[in-house]
Amino acid sequence: MIEMKVAGIALDAITRSPIVLLKDASDRRALPIYIGQEQARAIMSALENQKPPRPLTHDLIVNILETWNMTLEKVIIHSLQKDTFYAALIVQQGEVKKEIDARPSDAIAVALRTNTPIWVMEEVVADASIPVDRDADEAEQQAFREFISNLRPEDLIKRFGNGDS
Repeated sequence: MIEMKVAGIALDAITRSPIVLLKDASDRRALPIYIGQEQARAIMSALENQKPPRPLTHDLIVNILETWNMTLEKVIIHSLQKDTFYAALIVQQGEVKKEIDARPSDAIAVALRTNTPIWVMEEVVADASIPVDRDADEAEQQAFREFISNLRPEDLIKRFGNGDS
């Protein structure tokens, strides 16, 4: 799994649909997730640390967690099926842990309110992320190409053995 942070909310240039943008710690990969207008507002209010006069849905969820001495341990965006992302809240109360199905946008909105880490399964990042730092990606690919081009079979035999056991 890869820990990601909310980089912000963007609008799709064509559809004008909101997108929450997650980035990895190295700022090399971004994961765009299309969300609804209400979820975008909920995420933005958490990012801007706005407190509503009365609890909205995500604030209510946080209040319930706190009232029942539950901790949101982490959020996991675990799969992508037919262009739909799936997430789970990992909630702990004492020694008991539960996984609760959630839309990624709701999970992110609650995670931001509780300073909870957001994790994304590597296969989801591989399938749906976009490169952010193309120069770093290219440099890494070039370094790998140079390593491979200078590699000799005897180097592999020395390192891994000849297969005889």
